[in-house]
Amino acid sequence: MGPVVAAITVYLLLNVVSFLAYYRDKRSAERTAWRTPEKRLLLLAFFGPFGAVAAMHAFRHKTQKAKFRLVPLFLCLHIVLAAAFVLGLV
Repeated sequence: MGPVVAAITVYLLLNVVSFLAYYRDKRSAERTAWRTPEKRLLLLAFFGPFGAVAAMHAFRHKTQKAKFRLVPLFLCLHIVLAAAFVLGLV
């Protein structure tokens, strides 16, 4: 496995972990159980924004909280960085 494939695999896993963390937090909120700290959710969203945005919309979770409006910005940042890599600018 080449370094590019490994990097893509790790990136996909980060997004899956992010999605599952938001799912777990939503289920915990419904059960009034232990919750994932917001800082951790935002950190996961920074590294796996596709999973975080997908979970936020799928489960309608954390969509009204002001600080979680950063998550779509993280997604935009990742798209710009991916485009820069593809175009050879980075």
